[in-house]
Amino acid sequence: MFRRNYRLFFCSLICSFSLLLTSCASQYEPGRYRNEMPKLDMQSYFNGKLDAWGIFQDRSGAIVKRFTVVMDCQWSGDTGTLNEDFTYSDGSKQKRIWTLKKTGNDQFTGTASDVIGEARGQVSGNTLHWNYVLALPVDGSIYNVDFDDTMVLMDDKVMLNRAIMRKFGVELGSVTLSFTKRSNPTP
Repeated sequence: MFRRNYRLFFCSLICSFSLLLTSCASQYEPGRYRNEMPKLDMQSYFNGKLDAWGIFQDRSGAIVKRFTVVMDCQWSGDTGTLNEDFTYSDGSKQKRIWTLKKTGNDQFTGTASDVIGEARGQVSGNTLHWNYVLALPVDGSIYNVDFDDTMVLMDDKVMLNRAIMRKFGVELGSVTLSFTKRSNPTP
C-alpha cells in the first residue's frame, strides 16, 4: 500500500512540476519575427486615433465578455501617452492612460495606474511583445494578473493582439483584439 501511494505521489509531483514549467514559459522568441513585414514602428502606428474590438475568454475558451476600445495616442520625443476608453458588453466603462517610453532600439516600457510596476515591450519585425502585471477588477475584488501580450501588425491600419493571462503560472484566460488605425483627415 505504501509503495503504491508513494508512486502515485511521485507521479503527481512530476506532472505538477511539468505543468508549472510549461505554463510559465512564454512562446515569444523575438528573433523569429525580425524579418516579418510590414515592420512595426510603434511611434507611428500608435499615433493618432485607433479603434479596437475584443473578447475575453476563460481558460475553457468560453467568451465571457466583449468590448470596444477607442484609443488616442500622442508622442513627444521618446515619450507617448495612450488614452484608452473601454466600453464592455454589459454597459460598463473603463479608462486607462498609458505612459510609453522608448528605452532603446525597439525596446519600450509602459506604466498606467492599474499596471503593477512597469510593462516591458520589445518590437521585432511586425511584432510587439509586452509583459506586465495588471490589477484586474473581478466581482468586487482586485487580482494582480500576469499578461503575456503579443501584437502583430497586419498592414498599415490593422493590428491583431492576443494576451494570455496567468496567476501563479496557471492560465486564467485570454484577451483577443483587432485594432484599426483611423485615417488621418486630409487638410
